[in-house]
Amino acid sequence: MRLTHLFAVSIVAAGLAGCTANEALDTVDVDLTKVSSKVDYQLSGKIVQKMQAMSMAKTSPIMLRIFKEEGVLEVWKANTANRFEMLRQYKICAWSGKLGPKLKEGDRQAPEGFYPISPGQMNPNSSYYLAINTGYPNRYDQSNGRHGSNLMIHGACSSSGCYSMTDEQMQEIFALARDAYKGGQQAIQLQSLPFRMTAENMARHRNSPHIQFWNMLKPGYDQFEISKRPPEVNVCEKKYIFNQQTDGKFSPTGQCPAMSTPAAMQSALAAYNKKYDADYAKAMSKYEGMVWYEPSEAERKAIVAKQRVGKELAYAPTGSSLDAGKLMKVADLEKQMARRAELEEAKKAIELQKAELEKTTRNGKSVPVPQENPMARPVEQAAIDQGAAQGSSRKGFFGSLFSRKAAQEPQAAAQAPIDAAPAESSASTVGTAKPDQQPEATTKTSRPVTAQPVVGDQSVATAANGEAATAGPPVEQAATEEAPKKKPFWKIWGN
Repeated sequence: MRLTHLFAVSIVAAGLAGCTANEALDTVDVDLTKVSSKVDYQLSGKIVQKMQAMSMAKTSPIMLRIFKEEGVLEVWKANTANRFEMLRQYKICAWSGKLGPKLKEGDRQAPEGFYPISPGQMNPNSSYYLAINTGYPNRYDQSNGRHGSNLMIHGACSSSGCYSMTDEQMQEIFALARDAYKGGQQAIQLQSLPFRMTAENMARHRNSPHIQFWNMLKPGYDQFEISKRPPEVNVCEKKYIFNQQTDGKFSPTGQCPAMSTPAAMQSALAAYNKKYDADYAKAMSKYEGMVWYEPSEAERKAIVAKQRVGKELAYAPTGSSLDAGKLMKVADLEKQMARRAELEEAKKAIELQKAELEKTTRNGKSVPVPQENPMARPVEQAAIDQGAAQGSSRKGFFGSLFSRKAAQEPQAAAQAPIDAAPAESSASTVGTAKPDQQPEATTKTSRPVTAQPVVGDQSVATAANGEAATAGPPVEQAATEEAPKKKPFWKIWGN
């Protein structure tokens, strides 16, 4: 029954106010060069004057609220009437992943949900300037088997699952939390939400796989919008429960006890939901046949890539999902997603091929070089190639002349084999050496010879020093060498 009086007072004060209109993002007036102690830093006179104008004590309680899609972090602070008003709104410098809750370690998702932050979760010695641990996984996350560690709100503008601010922003947020703890606040509530849960936004994201989870968070969002007080949060049956009265106990994995909503809140919710339902119907009509394309982290980074120029490599701002995403026709999105799937498959195939090639180079082994495909070539071209090979083996000007002559012999060229012969049989088909004799090339040197791919009808061997030697003269060459008479070289010009 302790919630009844609280809601009666707060709801009368708040009326049926909807979302607080977005204010301009605050410019932090913190000069880090003048900060001698990060822990003892005192808020600027400008923000203290703003608190006084809003009837807020310097040490009154605060609440943090994050909207991923917009990329903003809000600081709400209690005034003298114990109603919370937004004191500061900062642009989040970087958050990783996409909309949706964090499920496991390493998924790069920033958490979504309701998290209590105690003084022990403040880290003044963070490697990222200053840090506040979000408390993920909370009771809800644990009961649903979700896990992860070190999910923070910190400085440095670099995120792998955290909400990262600039160092100047973090200095001010840290000081606001410290002063609230000094005023007696036991835990600061962090509401980490995908977007403002208005009728239009919920309709726009109606096709998201996370919509059921977001519908569970929405009552907590709605009740804060109505009362302007952080909701009382419990977990039972593995789900969030907000502002429920009970004489029993809540167990995250156990059955929910008998519960009831305070009368004042119940009445306010009825009026709030009536307006919401009407707005949702209008939004559904507006978005008929359309679907929201949720951008990836890489796509968000691309729209703010210029901000990284001249900065440290660790500085990695991410743009707004609202700026990088877009409304699309359902058919167009399906085509885009199909194309993306094809690209992913191609990427995986390349990675597998690369992995296989890397295996062949392990332990000093080299990558095998594929042999030339022995495709058929025109007879004339085969003869020319054969003649060129003869010329290279004989070396010299006159050798090339003989090769040209051989290429012009139609009958010899027609009889020359076109396809490559197996390396093992090349010596028997093209050589002139007897079975008990070694080819001439192997008697000139004792260096080892390594077999090479066969090109045309000529087998080539390579010595250890890289010099080429023919395994045996071609048929035409053998016939020429066996001719009883040869023309003197000066009579070649008469042909």
